[in-house]
Amino acid sequence: MAQPHATTPTATNEPAATAAPHTVSVLLPLALDTAYDYRVPDGLEIVPGAIVEVPLGQRRLVGVVWGEGEGAVAPARLKDIASVRAVPPLPAKLRALIDWVADYTLASRGAVLRMALSVPDALEPPAPLLGYALGPPPPAKLTPARMRVLAALNNKPTLSAADLAREAGVGVAVVRGLAKAGALIEVPLPRPQFPAPDPDHPGPTLSPDQIEASNDLIGKAKNGGFTVTLLDGVTGSGKTEVYFEAIAAALRAGKQALVLVPEIALTPQWMARFRVRFGAAPAEWHSELGAKRRRETWRGIANGEISVVVGARSALFLPFPKLGLIVVDEEHESAFKQEDGVIYQARDMAVVRARLEGAPIVLSSATPALETLNNVEAGRYRRLVLPERHGDAEMPLIAAIDLRRDAPPRGTWLAPLLREALRETFAAGEQALLFLNRRGYAPLTLCRACGHRLNCPNCTSWLVEHRFANRLSCHHCGYGTALPEACPSCGALGRLAACGPGVERLAEEVTALFPEARFALATSDTIATPAEAAALIQRIERREIDALVGTQIVAKGHHFPLLTLVGVVDADLGLAGGDLRAAERTFQLLQQVAGRAGRADRKGRVLLQTYMPEHPVMAALVSGERDRFLAEEAAQRKAHGLPPFGRLAALIISARTEREAAEAARALARIARADLGAHSPIEILGPAPAPLALLRGRHRQRVLIKAPKDSRLQPYLRRWLASMPRKTGVAIQADIDPYSFL
Repeated sequence: MAQPHATTPTATNEPAATAAPHTVSVLLPLALDTAYDYRVPDGLEIVPGAIVEVPLGQRRLVGVVWGEGEGAVAPARLKDIASVRAVPPLPAKLRALIDWVADYTLASRGAVLRMALSVPDALEPPAPLLGYALGPPPPAKLTPARMRVLAALNNKPTLSAADLAREAGVGVAVVRGLAKAGALIEVPLPRPQFPAPDPDHPGPTLSPDQIEASNDLIGKAKNGGFTVTLLDGVTGSGKTEVYFEAIAAALRAGKQALVLVPEIALTPQWMARFRVRFGAAPAEWHSELGAKRRRETWRGIANGEISVVVGARSALFLPFPKLGLIVVDEEHESAFKQEDGVIYQARDMAVVRARLEGAPIVLSSATPALETLNNVEAGRYRRLVLPERHGDAEMPLIAAIDLRRDAPPRGTWLAPLLREALRETFAAGEQALLFLNRRGYAPLTLCRACGHRLNCPNCTSWLVEHRFANRLSCHHCGYGTALPEACPSCGALGRLAACGPGVERLAEEVTALFPEARFALATSDTIATPAEAAALIQRIERREIDALVGTQIVAKGHHFPLLTLVGVVDADLGLAGGDLRAAERTFQLLQQVAGRAGRADRKGRVLLQTYMPEHPVMAALVSGERDRFLAEEAAQRKAHGLPPFGRLAALIISARTEREAAEAARALARIARADLGAHSPIEILGPAPAPLALLRGRHRQRVLIKAPKDSRLQPYLRRWLASMPRKTGVAIQADIDPYSFL
C-alpha cells in the first residue's frame, strides 16, 4: 500500500520506500507448467513474448516472457534476466495457442513451448557471411591454381570461399592461401533471400467447378476472419490448384500461409505444381531439413521474410507474425496425430490456431474424416465440393476379387485375375501399382520344428523379416537383429519359415511372374526423404518402372499418367482388430490408393483382393457410394456414443514391471470411479493391458474414459491424476481424443 507523502524531513524516522522491482514471468521450454518470476534490470527493455536468457539453478536457459510477474517470490530472492535474444518476440497468438494446447491435452505449457522453440540455434545471432574480393596485386609469382582464382573474380567481384573455389576449379585451401598472402580481402556478403512466391504468376487453367470453389476461398482469404471450409473433391479433381488460389489471395493481402501435409516425403509433385503456379518454391519444414536450413527458415518465418511454408504437423508451432491462411491437405490422415511427447491432433489444433489468428482454414480431402463431416452437418464448417476429375480423366472402375473363389496358387499372393490384369497392362506399355500395407518380406517368422515365433524382446510384437537387408526388425521400437540360422528356442537348423507376405515378398513374386518387368519398392524404408521420393517419381515419369510395389506411402498425392492398374493385394488387412475407426480408415486408404489409377486420358481399373467382398467397405468402394457408407458408419457410432458423437480419453500407465503397471492402473481406475459416483454419464472402461502390452521395454495398461459429446473431460482427468500417489518408475500419459488404440 502506498505511504502518505512526508511534508517535512522530520515526519518519520523510517527509511524512504524504494520502488518495487519490475518483474516478468518467464516460461521455460521444460516439462513444467509454471512460469517463473524474474527481475528486469534497469535499462533492459522487455516486451511480452521476448525471448530471454535467464538463470535456473546453476544453468542458464532460454525462455519466453509470458507476462507481468505474479509476485510469488520475495524481491530479495529474485534473479535478473541475463539478456534478450535479438529475434522477434514470440507472437501473442502463438503464445495463446501454446496455453490452449497445454490446457486441452493436459501437457505442461513448457513442453508445448519446446515445440515452438525447436531450433535453439535460430535464437543466436547469425554468423556474418563473408566473401572475398580482389586485393592488392600479389608480389610473388603465382601458381596456375592461384591465377585461376584471381581470374574468376574478374567477372564476379565478390564470392564466398566455397563458390570461388568451385568457380576456379580449386580447393578452398588455395583461396585461403591467397587471402593470407594479401591478394584477396574479406568483405561482408548479403544473406541469401528466400524466393518470394508471386501470387500473380500465371498458373494452369481451372475448370468451372474449380473456379467456383476457388472464388469462394479467395474471398475468405482476402477478407480475413475465422472460417473453416472443407474442400471435398474426388481424387484427381484439382483440389490443390483450388486452394493455391486462396494462398495467392493471402499473399496479395500481405499475409503468410501455412500448408500442413501428412507426409513431407510425398511432396515432390506438390512442390512442382506450386512452382508452376507461383514461380518459386515455398519454404519447407520437416525433420529431414539440415540444421542450417532449419535455422534460416525459423528466423525467416519469425521476421516475416518467408510468406509460404509447407510442412509436417510440427510446422503448426512456427512463429508466424502475420498468418493469414492455413491449409490442411489430406485432413483425414491419422499421421496428423502426434502420439509421443505432447499428444495432439494437428488438424484440430490447426483449427484452433486459425481461430486465434482470426484467419480462414481449408481442410482438403477426397475422403473426409467423420469428425469433419459431422462439423459440416452441424453448421460449424462450410463445404465446397469438386465432384469430377479435372480434364478428360474419369474415375477408375473398381472391382473385387473374391479370394474364396479365385485364390492364388499355393505359396503365392496374386490371384489369377490380378495376374492377367498385370499381363495386359504391361503389354499395353502402361504401369501398375501393387498395394500392400505391410513393410518388409514377411510379418512373421516361426520355427516349423517347435512353433516358436520370433518376437521383439522389448515389445509385444513379432519381428518383421527384411530380406533385402538380411535383418529382422521391430516396427515399434526399432530393435533389429540378423536372421538366425537356428531356432533360438529349440536349436533346429533350417526350420525358420517366413509366414505371410510383405512388399518385398510381393516384389519377388512379380519378378518371378514377369522377369522383363521393371519394378520398384516404395515404403518408408526406401523413401525417407523428399529427395528420395523425387528420384522415384522421376523414374516413374521417365517410364523406367513398370510395376510399383508399395505401402500407404504411395496411396496419396501422386499423379502418374500411365498408371492404369492398381491391385490391392490384401484389402481386408486394416479391418482386423478393435479400432473403432477401422472401417473408416480402411475405406479412406483404399479409396486414396484407388485414386492413383487412370488420372489422365487412359481408363484406370482397380482390383481389390478380399475374402469379404460383401463387407460394407468393399461394397462401398465397388459401388462408389461413399456418402452412403459414411452415413451408415456415422449411424453406428452415434448409436454407441462413440466419436464424433461422444468423447473418449485414454490414460496409458506404463512401468518397468507388469505388476507395477497393473497396480497403478487399478488405483487410478478406483480414484476415477469414486470421484464420479454411481450415476455419472461418464464411464470408466478398464483397466486392461494395452494391445501393445510391452513397448520399448515398458509394460503398459490402459484406462479408457467414455463420455457424452458435451462433456469436458480435462478437469476430471486433472483431478484424478493429482490424486494419484506418485511412484518411481510409473508414468501416466493422457491422450485426449485417441486415434490409436495400441
